[in-house]
Amino acid sequence: MTLWLEREPSPYAAGRVFCLPHAGCGTSVFGAWPQERNSTEFLPVELPGRLSRFDNPMPDTFQELADAMIDGLWPYLDVPFALFGHCWSAYAAYEVAVRLERTGRPPASLFVSSQLAPQDGPVGRMLTMSDAELRAELEESIREQGNTPHPELVAIYLKILRTDVEVSRRYLVPDPVRLACPITAIGWSEDTEVRPEEMKGWAECGDTAFLVLPGWHHRFQDAPDELLETLQAGSKRE
Repeated sequence: MTLWLEREPSPYAAGRVFCLPHAGCGTSVFGAWPQERNSTEFLPVELPGRLSRFDNPMPDTFQELADAMIDGLWPYLDVPFALFGHCWSAYAAYEVAVRLERTGRPPASLFVSSQLAPQDGPVGRMLTMSDAELRAELEESIREQGNTPHPELVAIYLKILRTDVEVSRRYLVPDPVRLACPITAIGWSEDTEVRPEEMKGWAECGDTAFLVLPGWHHRFQDAPDELLETLQAGSKRE
């Protein structure tokens, strides 16, 4: 079993979707997601530096993170699979796809949610926030999920978030690699962080379909049927 997954993948899966959490978070953001749908597994990826992997430091760049992730997930790329990245982790998913295409084991699809294309980023409020502002952002997010922010836990997640923000700051890709696999750029109708119309640049990264789903920036956490159906279909695309 690899450190990168919270459970052992099924040997009987017809397809897999590797799901990457957004900045400052771990696999718990996919807690409402089913383990499988129509024989397609949804596999949350546990990134370094999170609660279960504090002993594994986060790499300095998305490119280095992608290299390490591929090493960890390689044994489980034996069936058709897709990559899903939301916001910050869309860049990690893209860099994984770039490298896998070079190895001859490309993903069936790349799904990027609520993020600008690589050549248009990095942008976002968090890039200019102080630690105090990031802490307030974390506390608000915790409350939105119906929980009470505890200072010690907030301090832990603040450290993770600050590290992730710095990784994003270093990501400068003016001339992105054009992928052979199809891309689906997913926007959210009520998203005030990244508006769906700001994602058009993904067309420069490959054959891209644009999909707008109802909801706000973190609506994906609720595992909406429209999203799961889209991912499930794309995981087995020929």
